[in-house]
Amino acid sequence: MTGSIAGVSGSAGVAQPGAVSGGSASPASPSSRTQGLAEVDHAASGRPQIALTFHGDGDPQLAQALLKEAEAGQARLTVLAVGRWLGAHPEMARRVLDGGHELGNHTENHVDVSRLSAAAAFAEIEQCAARLQKLTGSPGIWFRPSQTQHANPMLIEQARKAGYRTVLSYDVDPLDYEDPSAAQIAERLLAAVHPGAVVSMHLGHQHTVAALPAVLAGLKSRGLAAVTASELFS
Repeated sequence: MTGSIAGVSGSAGVAQPGAVSGGSASPASPSSRTQGLAEVDHAASGRPQIALTFHGDGDPQLAQALLKEAEAGQARLTVLAVGRWLGAHPEMARRVLDGGHELGNHTENHVDVSRLSAAAAFAEIEQCAARLQKLTGSPGIWFRPSQTQHANPMLIEQARKAGYRTVLSYDVDPLDYEDPSAAQIAERLLAAVHPGAVVSMHLGHQHTVAALPAVLAGLKSRGLAAVTASELFS
């Protein structure tokens, strides 16, 4: 399994975070080759699969509604959760996993983590990891830095210190956080999606919830299945 690489490559001598899955989804772990990459933004397996990844923040009722839509469409999502969001809504961690989805780390406070010192960046990653560990028994496999698409070498190093071997970036972004219409979100996503794509979306936006049925229908018509990032890179 391969993906695009940013920054430093090679594996670090840190423990692999344990994968936790819930619901009916089959447990999956990224391949050893994927775990040797510093950052991935798409999979090159050739399988007809994509990953819908969501920045976990915002109104939990909208998150619940989106998860229900995903499950109705038999999609399994990856939620990169903001630590403070999990602190305010700890029930959402179990809700995500119980729906057959997976959780990852999107920093504690969703600051521009690339502009922090190494120590402050590590604290942002580690605090969120600790919340995930407390709530689910695992810090998750994936880290995605906040307010930047790609991790710089400093962030890759700090993520590895916190136990995350590979940073999860993305190569499709419908810009749903700007709150375009549901139709625009679906059109942008479906125009750019391809086998192996990693799509960036956001919880807490009503139009994103409204767009999801059309997105899933469009993926199905293209023969593409929405799976977790761990499944995509397995």
